[in-house]
Amino acid sequence: MRICLFASGLLTLIALPASAQQPASPIPWTMPEVSALPRDARGQLIRDGRDLVLATYAHIGPNVADPAKRFSGNNLACTNCHLDAGTKKFGLPLFGIYGDFPAYSARTGGPISIEDRLNSCMTRSMNGRAMPNDAPEMRALVAYVEFLSTGVPAGQQLPGLGAGKMKELTRAADPERGRVVYISSCAACHNTDGSGILRDRGAPQLGYMIPPLWGPGSYNDGAGMARLINFANFVHFNMPHGADYLNPQLTAEQAWDVAAFVLSHPRPQRAGLAKDFPDLLDKPVDAPYGPYADGFSEKQHKYGPFGPIRDAIERLKSVANRKP
Repeated sequence: MRICLFASGLLTLIALPASAQQPASPIPWTMPEVSALPRDARGQLIRDGRDLVLATYAHIGPNVADPAKRFSGNNLACTNCHLDAGTKKFGLPLFGIYGDFPAYSARTGGPISIEDRLNSCMTRSMNGRAMPNDAPEMRALVAYVEFLSTGVPAGQQLPGLGAGKMKELTRAADPERGRVVYISSCAACHNTDGSGILRDRGAPQLGYMIPPLWGPGSYNDGAGMARLINFANFVHFNMPHGADYLNPQLTAEQAWDVAAFVLSHPRPQRAGLAKDFPDLLDKPVDAPYGPYADGFSEKQHKYGPFGPIRDAIERLKSVANRKP
C-alpha cells in the first residue's frame, strides 16, 4: 500500500508498512500551520491551545501559582503522548478528529463531546481533574484540535491516526523479556527506575525533558496508555527517539514485551474504574482492570494473548443477540 504525503507543495509516494496501514485520504490535505494564523483573537486562542499541548504543566499543572488552574495532577505535557504537538503520524495525532464528535463512548456507555474526550485525558493521562467546558484552557484546546482538522471533510478519516497496528503475539507479552529490551533501548532516556528526566531537578513545574513511564509522576491506571495494545503499538512506531512508522527500531516482539515490562510497574490508581464500560461485552480486551464478562483473568487481559478473549466475547455477543 502507498500513501500520498504533501510537503512544500510536492507530492511524494511512500510505501506504508503493513503493520501501520490505514485507508489513504481520498483528497489532498495539508497540515495547517499555526505560524500562518492571523494575529487576531481566534488565532491567539489556537496558539494558546498549542502552548497548552506543548507545556501543559506550565499552564494547568499541579505547581502553577493559581490553585484554581491546577487541573493536571502531574507534570506531564499532552505532547508526551500526542507527539509533536499532536501532528506526528501514528504518534496519537490530534489532526482530523474534531469532526468525529460528539461520538459514542463505550467507556461511558453514551455520547461524549470533544470536551468530554479532552477531560478524559485530563483525569486519566494527566491524573488530574476535569476542566469546565467554558474554562479558557478548555476553549483553547478545543480551538487547537479544531484547527488541526481544517479542510478535512466530515466523516473522512485521514491516514496516520492512532498509534498504528502491528501483529499481535500468540503468547502472553513477557515483562522479563521486556526488561532486557528496556535496559538496552529505553533506560538511557527514561532512567532505570522509569522516572524520566526533569528539565530542572529542583523544579518539577518546568516539566520533563523525558517523561516518566511509571511511578507517582506518570499517567494513572485508567489511562489509554495503561492498556498493552495501545502502549505497545505506540512504542513500536515511535520509540526509541527517532523511530517512526516507516523506520521502527524495535521488532514487534520487542515492543510487546517492553510494553509489558513498563506496565508491570505501579502507577497512580484511579478510583471508580469498575464503573467503566457499562456493557462489559464492549470492554477492550486489554483493559487491565475488571470486571469482565468473558471469564478470563485480569493477568491475561493485561498481557494477552488476546485472541482467545476476542473469540469468547464474540460468542457471548452472538448468544446475546440471538433471538428466542
